[in-house]
Amino acid sequence: MIYLDFEKPLESLYEQMEKLRDVEAEGTVDVAESIKELEKKIQHTKKEIYSNLTGWQRVQLSRHPERPYTLYYIEQICKKFTELHGDRYFADDKAIVGGLAKIDNLSVMIIGHQKGTNTKSRQYRNFGMANPDGYRKALRLMKMAERFNIPIVTLIDTPGAYPGLEAEERGQAEAIARNLFEMAQLKVPVLCYVIGEGASGGALGIGVGDKVFMLENTWYTVISPESCSSILWRSWDHKEEAAEALKLTPEHMLSFGLIDDIIKEPLGGAHVDPEKMAKTLKAHIKAELGELMPQDAEERIRIRIDKYDNMGKYQIVE
Repeated sequence: MIYLDFEKPLESLYEQMEKLRDVEAEGTVDVAESIKELEKKIQHTKKEIYSNLTGWQRVQLSRHPERPYTLYYIEQICKKFTELHGDRYFADDKAIVGGLAKIDNLSVMIIGHQKGTNTKSRQYRNFGMANPDGYRKALRLMKMAERFNIPIVTLIDTPGAYPGLEAEERGQAEAIARNLFEMAQLKVPVLCYVIGEGASGGALGIGVGDKVFMLENTWYTVISPESCSSILWRSWDHKEEAAEALKLTPEHMLSFGLIDDIIKEPLGGAHVDPEKMAKTLKAHIKAELGELMPQDAEERIRIRIDKYDNMGKYQIVE
């Protein structure tokens, strides 16, 4: 188990628990009462820590190296999954995965960012930062789903679209903008879930849907706290202050009307009990699609467009 800085009190408690378990296994001393007391203390400490998380601590949890990623959820949620590759223009971007899947007896097109679980796979997946080819692949799969009347589920987890020179040369901004335009008009239901990091256009490129949800320990904003800090203060040292100023937590997003709901995670984060998190996500997807699928397609599009039209505030100056 990897502990973050603010979780250090828990680390020492779990170390004590491990020692007590060893004593219990030896059978020489009765430590049952001590274990019960320590379990209560651990539970109390957990509630104390995770009920008062700052914006930066949420960012840290969203990046936890043991947190489940898109392919884990696909493996746990779907009975069958056939990955589809390539954008039919340039390449197959490994930072975005997608394909046809079965959630019980329900056919879906599932698309998401994939970061990688170790150093080698993170490099292979470009740390979840997609090139234009990834967004064009995602759009190709969405249009295929529309053709066969299959609902779409997207799982968002990216520190941003890849900012490299080659990405700009191949039309990064246009690829994301095209996705926003096309996703707003898809005739099939579209559900979007922020399962980790939701940064900027990289997240928006697969983030326009009938309903948008965030897992409890995720973030969603125009820029990462580190990048915001480097722009405003010319240093990453103010990232914690930037995280608070950006108001990037699920609670903020819900209060702004930018998402539809928050999905609870196991106490301590999705990585503490990934199987439970996957079951929760699966049940949520099925319930939401059950509501959306019977709707008339044109009516669904109208509601979707109205939803985005009503976001934010503006004033017309004469």
